[in-house]
Amino acid sequence: MALEFGLDTFGDITRSADGTLLTGAETIRNIVAQAELADRVGVDFFGVGEHHRAEFAVSAPEMVLAAIASRTERIRLGTAVTVLSSDDPVRVYERFATLDAVSNGRAEVVLGRGSFTESFPLFGYDLRDYEALFEEKLELFVELLKEKPVTWSGTMRASLDNADVFPKTENGLRTWVGVGGSPESVVRVARHGLGLMLAIIGGPAVRFKPFVELYHRSIAAFGTPEHPIAVHSPGHIADSDEEAWDGAYAGFEAMNNTIGRERGWPEYSRARFQNDVGPAGAIYSGSPERVAQKIADTVRTLGISRFDLKYATGTLGHEQMMRSIELYGTEVIPRVRELLS
Repeated sequence: MALEFGLDTFGDITRSADGTLLTGAETIRNIVAQAELADRVGVDFFGVGEHHRAEFAVSAPEMVLAAIASRTERIRLGTAVTVLSSDDPVRVYERFATLDAVSNGRAEVVLGRGSFTESFPLFGYDLRDYEALFEEKLELFVELLKEKPVTWSGTMRASLDNADVFPKTENGLRTWVGVGGSPESVVRVARHGLGLMLAIIGGPAVRFKPFVELYHRSIAAFGTPEHPIAVHSPGHIADSDEEAWDGAYAGFEAMNNTIGRERGWPEYSRARFQNDVGPAGAIYSGSPERVAQKIADTVRTLGISRFDLKYATGTLGHEQMMRSIELYGTEVIPRVRELLS
């Protein structure tokens, strides 16, 4: 397939120009505006994450995506990611089939286990079942994608006996699985014949080449259909390297330190940030030329079919993100295509 370019946001609560934190409602309305701009400047995909904690505004991404669908024309719409482990596969399918209808066939879903766990106690799930929940629910979701009556039984939800689920889509539902970097997860995606979304949030892209090769080998071994491979990585674009780095750093620092205090990480530093925006790091930040060169190198290294830039991190302001989206669509994407031609 032709190379595609996407944008992802987790709906981070941002600050206004005077430093005041926006409300969740204001942040959600800004996300809709950001997606409208992405559609206008030629971005192929817009993904919205699902979280259930104070730093993020979006807990029901399908609702936000439906609003975006009503105000855009061509951009594909999906999640980044849907936490399938703490949701019900039937309801996930129904919501995305409905989104596919209202968007005229532009919906896709990225399923994942979730790197945050707040949804598990919120919806009554035991974290000790973390692996089993995802494995079983993914198995059921794959059956639902066939859009035929399903007979299924498991241990984590009620069985289905010749159950039919509605609405049907007109051309199927494009489905990916987000993977953070475990070989077992890559093999699982191949076994189910789904698209592989590699979340590269640390280290150089080349470190993930063995996972791409494992996916291809596993597809061949299982005899399942070959699907695209994509990369999701954070970044921020501005007119110059210095403007991009100075603008992005505070947001990366705030988010890393907030999460880091919970997970025992060391304090984030400008030195670490500068290493991460370099060739050996996973942040795609800088001028359009710098970011385009780095994306092109990643595409060449991994042979991927889509690159999704997570353009929102921490408290980075709305106007800065709008400029980043504009540059991504009007300068970065055409330059990457030129570099790879």
